[in-house]
Amino acid sequence: MCNKVYALVLMLFAAVSVYGQDNVIDEVVWVVGDEAILKSDVESERLNAQYEGRKFDGDPYCIIPEQLAVQKLFLHQAAIDSIEVSEQEIISDVERRTNWLIDQIGSKEKVEEYYNKTSTQIREMLRENVRDGKTVQKMQQHIVGDIKITPAEVRRYFKDLPADSIPFIPTQVEVQIITLEPKIPQEEIDRVKKTLRDYTDRINTGDISFSLLARMYSEDAGSARRGGELGFMGKAELVPEYANVAFNLQDPNKVSKIVESEFGYHIIQLIEKRGDRINTRHILLKPKVEEKDLEAALLRLDSIANDIRNQKFTFDDAATYISQDKETRNNHGLMANPQTGTARFEMQQLAQVSQEAAKMVEGMNVGEISKPFTMINAKGKEICAVVKLKTRINGHKATITEDYQRLKNIVMEKRSEEKLEKWIKDKQKHTYVRINEKWQKCDFKYPGWVKK
Repeated sequence: MCNKVYALVLMLFAAVSVYGQDNVIDEVVWVVGDEAILKSDVESERLNAQYEGRKFDGDPYCIIPEQLAVQKLFLHQAAIDSIEVSEQEIISDVERRTNWLIDQIGSKEKVEEYYNKTSTQIREMLRENVRDGKTVQKMQQHIVGDIKITPAEVRRYFKDLPADSIPFIPTQVEVQIITLEPKIPQEEIDRVKKTLRDYTDRINTGDISFSLLARMYSEDAGSARRGGELGFMGKAELVPEYANVAFNLQDPNKVSKIVESEFGYHIIQLIEKRGDRINTRHILLKPKVEEKDLEAALLRLDSIANDIRNQKFTFDDAATYISQDKETRNNHGLMANPQTGTARFEMQQLAQVSQEAAKMVEGMNVGEISKPFTMINAKGKEICAVVKLKTRINGHKATITEDYQRLKNIVMEKRSEEKLEKWIKDKQKHTYVRINEKWQKCDFKYPGWVKK
């Protein structure tokens, strides 16, 4: 096996050198097992990191090929252990990353120019990256999956920590919310529908394209930049009202009827169907809220808040029976942190959900109810709200009693890192590696790559 791999390496390096240094389009920089890492692979990853804002703590031409080499170790083992990633997982992630690149760079054409590849080539590149990345994650989970952490280990870890290494836990809050959506006059809804019907007529007569109208007028900012295109999605990834109409479209030249959803009003055009996934473009318009209707909703919330303060009913009951926020009313208005799945928010995390709610909570006492305020909800609608500060846990050094789960996660992460590092070093010893001489002068994280 070693002789076969060595012959392959000599052939690869020789093939590159035939063209002369000045004319090299690509070159093999590492070989791991019987897998080559090309200079173009390193450059592609460097460009991706640049657009994603990832920084390298050192020379990227040392760090990236080593990261790719470690990835190949995991991928090789995943193939042996028959660990695979479903096509469904890959497709949804490719669409998300493709749309993110278009949003960041500006258009599909600019993305093609930046990578010097066609859209098909870029999707294939992303497809391979996603498949490899998810396979590596599954392989790592498989390696560390048998780690069990006992309470005694957590206590021992915490006991042995130097005082200046004990984690600091930022201030956390639990917040309840009641929301009301201002009434939208029927005339405003009629205006939005008439505008969408006019758009449909203009598209059907060939006066203007759907994608250009979406760029100019759609109020879904994310897809508007892409001409209204959403990318391939399954039925469960779309709101039901939209999905029911979109999946019944057959002709890409036709425009759907007007669809009402929690986001507003849409018209939809089919782009392509692939199995149980669909790519559509849409134009979204949202009825405008008039100032008088905002004021009316704020006044009603003010009255509700005063009734709670006067103990006519509780905040829990008002959140359950009056609030129009579907996400929280079944839990007495208690907001959930999407990052942790718990009710506790660090203030920065709360601000990411609602800056307006975070500003209100910042200066409140536990049990206090805020004055009414307006905010933009997760659906992009302007709504009115009041919040109650249920609990506040001030910033503190971690303790076993208050922060056991967080300390357990730290111990689990440490044990997992140790096991993965040991696995990599063991795998290094038994894997053929050859590095182009020009790429060897690096301070590698795992020094066993260059065999003496």
